Amino acid sequence: MATIRPIKKANPLVSIVTPCFNSQKYILDTINSVQNQTVTDWELLLINDASTDHTERIIKECQTLDSRIKYFKHNHNRGPAYARNLGIENAKGKYLAFLDADDVWLPLFLESCIARNKAFVFTSALRVDENLKPILSPFIVPEKVSYSDVLKSNSIICSTAIIDIEKLGKLYMPLIKKRQDMGLWLQYLKKTEYAFGIKKPLALYRIRENSLSRNKKNLLKHQWDFYRKVENISFIKSVYYMICWAYFGYKKYRS
Repeated sequence: MATIRPIKKANPLVSIVTPCFNSQKYILDTINSVQNQTVTDWELLLINDASTDHTERIIKECQTLDSRIKYFKHNHNRGPAYARNLGIENAKGKYLAFLDADDVWLPLFLESCIARNKAFVFTSALRVDENLKPILSPFIVPEKVSYSDVLKSNSIICSTAIIDIEKLGKLYMPLIKKRQDMGLWLQYLKKTEYAFGIKKPLALYRIRENSLSRNKKNLLKHQWDFYRKVENISFIKSVYYMICWAYFGYKKYRS
């Protein structure tokens, strides 16, 4: 385990929400990346969504060494939206961030996001395989995105977003099978005009072999249902956004 730095109360508290399900292979990397942040005033809310491997044991061992780690557990598997919402509900910080249990932050992630002094910030990311080796070109985000921009192409990877909930309040992810994070971003973009991007990659986003995010055929129905049933967008506009999403999705994963 990485050496834990002395806790300095130099910044407002950041609440980091991490859902975990059978994450024993990656969770220690994720926890260590939080502990290695240059900003040290954080709480890491780890929500075990009824894992059947050694995820719980690893988390509890880390928790005994670092009081900033908070542990929550579902008795049966409920899915990432429920897990993240439990974390949001218990978050005590000024800032709310999300870090998936197989992703990793670079040490300057929190410091760089907070320094932007914006209500909603997200960063670029390095796209890596299960062993953290690059497999695609870095995902470089726009300087800013609006509600309409996210409907066309979601540039905000869940593990790269940080929100000032003192400014925007606590909102929760829609309880849907996929696109829960996109649903939350759109809720916030109804309250603030833009989310602001940092072009420097400050996170490592693992693309796993069985990841649904790589299987576009499986995502088509989820994306269509999202436009029509979650955002209640008209048929014609949904067709337009679907075409945009397919085009930008192809560009996103072609290299």
